[in-house]
Amino acid sequence: MASLGQSTLPPGEELRTIIITGASSGIGAYCTRALKAEGWRVFATARKPEDIAALEADGIEAFYLDYREPGSIETLVASVLERTGGRLDALFNNGAYAQPGAVEDLPVAALREQFEANVFGWHDLTHRVVPVMRRQGHGRLVHCSSILGLAPLPFRGAYSASKHAIEGLMLCMHQELQGSGIHVSLIEPGPVTSKIASNGLVWFLRNIDRENSVHRLAYEAQLQRLQAGGSTSRLKPGPEVVHAALRHALLSRRPRPHYVVTVPARIGVVLKRILPASMLYRLLAKRA
Repeated sequence: MASLGQSTLPPGEELRTIIITGASSGIGAYCTRALKAEGWRVFATARKPEDIAALEADGIEAFYLDYREPGSIETLVASVLERTGGRLDALFNNGAYAQPGAVEDLPVAALREQFEANVFGWHDLTHRVVPVMRRQGHGRLVHCSSILGLAPLPFRGAYSASKHAIEGLMLCMHQELQGSGIHVSLIEPGPVTSKIASNGLVWFLRNIDRENSVHRLAYEAQLQRLQAGGSTSRLKPGPEVVHAALRHALLSRRPRPHYVVTVPARIGVVLKRILPASMLYRLLAKRA
């Protein structure tokens, strides 16, 4: 990642404003506190009252947001714009969850709820802030996608599908906003230390009939990993790697459309480019 210079705003430069969703833990929590330390005015969101209180205890302006509730999105935007006098410099769509399970075991209602949280809610929030950015003539829209939006893995169908949708939707917007002063970037992390794996356990137990599935044995192995907090690897860095990509997307004069983050993610992109599709998917299937 290219160097971005000083970690704080230059003296006299006007405070930048950003909404960061999913700030209760992991990537969102780290980026919220890091950007605040660098001089940004951060408006962070979470769903649980105790997480909102923890953010406020650190001097962060925190709000309730559930992407599945359009009213909470509307209230968030109105509240932020009231505090900033109608200005918003950046949005980091980050809040999401991962519904595990084989596609054949996935109830339609579970897939619909995955898209409500990971796609439709992101679009709703983005849709509401774009007019603000058009009026002021600048803005940065950054979306935390995933390497699974580029190279899917078995038993991650719902989450992968939601990230594929975000990739297509926001890359179209990237092109449509050319010349507007508004830049759109996608960050595509591979494995990063966070709670998304352990949080997915709730959705797995709620929506997947594992006892009557042909994938029962595979699910038992996955359950052990989920209960342990997900996979462990020396190649699994902390959320600071996403923060570095986010800073570049926010501050660079030429932000990139794609930021592929972590070694496994970069390897996946290279393999997708050079391997025949049948060989690639056989290789990915072995990672289940």
